[in-house]
Amino acid sequence: MAPAFDVNSLEFKLPDLGEGLTEAEIVRWLVQVGDVVAVDQPVVEVETAKAMVEVPCPYGGVVTARFGEEGTELPVGSPLLTVAVGAPAETRAPEEPAERALQAAEESSGNVLVGYGTGAAPARRRRVRPTRAASPAPAAASVGRGPQRPPTRGDGPVPVISPLVRKLAREHGVELRALTGSGPDGLIMRADVEAAIEAVARAASAAAAGVAAEVREGVALKAAVHEADEPIRADRAAARRQVEAGQEPTRAGAETRHPLTGIRGLVADKMARSRREIPEATCWVDADATELLAVRAAMNGATNTAKNSATNTAVSGRTAERDGQKVSLLALFARITVAALDRFPELNSSVDMEAREVRRFADVHLGFAAQTDRGLVVPVVRHAQARTTASINAELIRLTEAGRSGTLTPGELTGGTFTLNNYGVFGVDGSTPIINHPEAAMLGVGRIVPKPWVHQGELAVRHVVQLSLTFDHRVCDGGTAGGFLRYVADCVEQPAVLLRSV
Repeated sequence: MAPAFDVNSLEFKLPDLGEGLTEAEIVRWLVQVGDVVAVDQPVVEVETAKAMVEVPCPYGGVVTARFGEEGTELPVGSPLLTVAVGAPAETRAPEEPAERALQAAEESSGNVLVGYGTGAAPARRRRVRPTRAASPAPAAASVGRGPQRPPTRGDGPVPVISPLVRKLAREHGVELRALTGSGPDGLIMRADVEAAIEAVARAASAAAAGVAAEVREGVALKAAVHEADEPIRADRAAARRQVEAGQEPTRAGAETRHPLTGIRGLVADKMARSRREIPEATCWVDADATELLAVRAAMNGATNTAKNSATNTAVSGRTAERDGQKVSLLALFARITVAALDRFPELNSSVDMEAREVRRFADVHLGFAAQTDRGLVVPVVRHAQARTTASINAELIRLTEAGRSGTLTPGELTGGTFTLNNYGVFGVDGSTPIINHPEAAMLGVGRIVPKPWVHQGELAVRHVVQLSLTFDHRVCDGGTAGGFLRYVADCVEQPAVLLRSV
């Protein structure tokens, strides 16, 4: 007699893919109704306000329904698809700690991925479970409340409920069964996987070589903007012809409306919130960057020597590639910023008004503003205080290329504690930027241009840069902000000053 099967249809909801995200747009379905999918198989590609993400399904089975066509924008927590799964009713495994954690996570925020998402308290409701065959009493007792013990690995389910955590482990070759989770009931969190990755390779990863080609989403965005503005161009051309004919133009042109969605909507929300909540102030200083440019030229002049020596020694390929890259000015400013934050840690903080506290961070997670085809993004160089200049430079290159190609992950775009803004690339001298909420400060760097400058008592042409610091006046007074900016300027003018702190 064939065994009886308990078939359930599980609904997979759009998970919370990152801090502050409330919706995502379906770009491309990767499965069709009727397809058989495996656990953690990517089923849909979505575009959020921060990144393009392939969403893996935590269930294995047959796809029975899809919700939403390509181009549809869905809110977080809404159904993506349903999967029919089945197992012999007599052999249903007892509820694992990971399943209990999954229930708590879904009650918390409607299918939140561990390592991203919210931390709201669980709502007072129970999840409706499908009817299952009765289990023997000893098996039921095994899942009752009692002393919390680390989950048994063996061949049972691995206690991890986040598809992105599984994907991160798979991409880096981390064996999840070998990890002990730090979450409830031994649940494996994103931080556990990242710690395992850092344990086997603590050195910073080298950036990919070459400049990324213009990507599909960038081309599509430009085409969409061009198409939306086409009526305006046509009306302007008609108006010019009327003026040339001596007639009064009947209309100046039609208006077009562009929805504040995706990354543009996220930027708008964050900027407005920053202006509402943060009492910011800005101070400026001009600095002679001639010596800094000379130091950079000397460092990059040694690049070929480093490459040649790496081929004749036992230096690893990753280290040789990192050390052989040319150091950018942004990397030098980043290194100076980290040293300044070590002297003035008040600026590496954020304000919690509900607790009426200033949270001062030990780690410097340095964000840097980058303009891409999809808009402004702020990738984060994590643990910048522990990196060398070469390591910071390699990470800046890697994150910049990922931003251009639209492959930045939510984890690479969140968690910053201080932001460096190089608006000099736009050919402007100064700016009063809006602080990247909830951070407490932002250092701005203008363009470096030759100017008359008094150097060693004589008038000379020097390369001058304007530096600005916008800071939250709740975390410090002007003396601290001025001291920070003055130290940065001193390091720019005399890079040897930086050697005292490295």
